Amino acid sequence: MSGGLRALAVLALAAAVLSWAAGATVLNRSALLHIVDTQCLPHWRAQQDPAPCLQVTLPDPGGAHAGYVVLPDRKGGAHFLLIPTRSLTGIESPELLDPATTNYFAAAWEARSHLEHFLGQSLPRDAVGLAINARRSRGQDQLHIHMECLGTELTMELHTLNWPTDNLWHAVQLGRFRYQALRVSGESLESLNPFQLVARALPDARENMGAYTLLVAGWKFPDGPGFIVLASATAPGSETLLDSTCAVAR
Repeated sequence: MSGGLRALAVLALAAAVLSWAAGATVLNRSALLHIVDTQCLPHWRAQQDPAPCLQVTLPDPGGAHAGYVVLPDRKGGAHFLLIPTRSLTGIESPELLDPATTNYFAAAWEARSHLEHFLGQSLPRDAVGLAINARRSRGQDQLHIHMECLGTELTMELHTLNWPTDNLWHAVQLGRFRYQALRVSGESLESLNPFQLVARALPDARENMGAYTLLVAGWKFPDGPGFIVLASATAPGSETLLDSTCAVAR
């Protein structure tokens, strides 16, 4: 990216962050849905301008039932949020377990280019993390997936683990907290929905999804590309394991 284009991108991002921060101050826990409904979608439909969002995707031409947006997080840095355009309260929303519902984690992975544009460099897949917080740890009551780089400490810990190829969940210790971890293979998450993986496999998860925090890390295994899915019903929000400075990519 040229210096001029990067400067314009930074200015646009700053304006989007200021708009989102102002909305959050006024509207508190409904700020995200309000910004999507009253700013991003109307601007996109009227002018093909997603502001203050950076991206609006509407697979359903007649509405926003299956759509999503990408919005800069108000804290700044290389930190973006993927937000459904339909009303979904959070990880406990039963619609997320419906196979017909958009795979929002897959969409967030495909939208990781926003991190690269902000940083002005390409990122290896094992630098990127996607996280959703548990009900008790979130600040907004509209589903949103945090898109950032993996934290340096988390990356080092994941590299020390021996990843089996049995496609089963295994307990791992990450810092002070215990997670269930699953290795999955593939370039994308198109055919793998982390919400559904957790609900199907972990005890009582389907009835208690709101207690879970999830993190999906892009990874490079010796036998090919894939992902590490981490889930915990006791750890704090997985957002805390990510890093908006992207130190791991330096």
